[in-house]
This record gives sequence, C-alpha cells and structure tokens, in this order.
Amino acid sequence: MKEEQKKLFELPFEKKVTSKLLNDFYRWGTPSATSLNQFSWSEAFHCPLSDISLKNHSATSSSHFLREVMERVAGAMLELARTLAGVLAEDLGYPGDGFTENCNKSTCFLRLNRYPRCPFSPEIFGLQPHTDSDYLTILYQDEVGGLQLMKDNKWVAVKPNSDALIVNIGDLFQAWSNDIYKSVEHKVMANVKMERYSMAFFLCPSYDSTIGSCKQPSIYNNFTFGDFRKQVQQDVLKTGKKIGLPRFLIT
Repeated sequence: MKEEQKKLFELPFEKKVTSKLLNDFYRWGTPSATSLNQFSWSEAFHCPLSDISLKNHSATSSSHFLREVMERVAGAMLELARTLAGVLAEDLGYPGDGFTENCNKSTCFLRLNRYPRCPFSPEIFGLQPHTDSDYLTILYQDEVGGLQLMKDNKWVAVKPNSDALIVNIGDLFQAWSNDIYKSVEHKVMANVKMERYSMAFFLCPSYDSTIGSCKQPSIYNNFTFGDFRKQVQQDVLKTGKKIGLPRFLIT
C-alpha cells in the first residue's frame, strides 16, 4: 500500500484533479482558508470503502491494481476496527457485536494522506488541530513524524513506530460512552525538509444511526450521525472551525 500510495501522489497535480482518479475523492489544502492558521499543507484521497472498487472510464491497469490493494487494506482495517470497538463496548457492559452492526463498507472511509515538504515554515499545519467525527480511527504513519496530540493541555509528539498502528477515539464514541472515553484532539505539523505519508481508516455508522449513550442519564441529547455531520459543516461555514460535541450537550 505504501508503494502504491507514493506512486499515486507522484502524479502531476492536474491529473489528480481532472482525471477522476478514485472517483473524484481527491482533496488538497484548504481552498476556503482566509489565513495561514486555517490552511492545511497536505493532499489526500478520502474514499468511501464502497466506492473503492467502482470503475471509471479513465481507469488504467495501474489504477486497477491500486484499487485492489486499497480494498485489501480497507477490509483488514474494517475487521480490526470493528473488533477493537467491540472490545471497548464490552468493557462498558454492552454487547460488542451489536455496537458495530451499522458500521460497514457503505459507511466507513479510507484516507490516503501526503504532507509535502513545506519550504516556508515548520509552524504551518500539515493538518489543523481537530477531533475525528467517527467512532474510531486507525492510523498508519511513516517514519517522518509530525503527528501531535493534546494531553494534559499540552501538545505531545507521537513518535513514529513502523510496527504499530495508532488508534484514536472519535467524537461518536465519546458521546456513546457518556464521556468515559475521550475523543483526542490532534494535529500534524509540516516538515521543512521531508514529505510525510499516512493512511487513516474511519469507523463510521450510517447517517441515520442514533448515537445514544451506553449509560443513563446521558450528558448529550440524542442525535444521529447525519445530524452531527450537518452541524459540523454549518459551524465550519459560519465560524471557520468545528465545534463538535459541545453543540449536543444537555444544558
């Protein structure tokens, strides 16, 4: 996957934008940014699992192979994520199998990331500080580093380990666990000398799934995944940033 990912991002920018490679799921930077602190120095292919295998008229033999590799990786990530989420749910006294029944190839995503070498400043974000809007995120990062997470009100660098995957709790799991598990705020810093690659898998339910809570009384109002995404999009348009779970707290 690492080899195919690098080949993919080495294509000319114009081809990545116009060739409908991987069904138009290419993203770059932050086109809506109005200042440097809103900009992410990165590019990505953010693909729903169910769409990876879909063919397009401009597909080549190399893109067919890329899709095959992505399908294998995504399938393994889905199985691992559902297992981990089930274990965490069982730890709270909830049947693990039932917890992930609405998480499948039609709802989950695989994201291939590239963070180009940034000649301007090491203080520019490769990816802005944020929390993930899902249940769980499984991340593989290369040896370059740059990922940081918030711990005890301080940013802590996550040292790369080629033999390990990183698992982040997402917003939905925090809400469902009634804040027993916390969604981790994280960011990626740009690198002046080296480019960085990573792969992220996002475990998500269907948009009409009610998140609810494993314990009562809940500190959050009931909401669906669709409600959550819509509120996040509205907040980003109005304020330039995600607000997330505080919007759904019971007051």
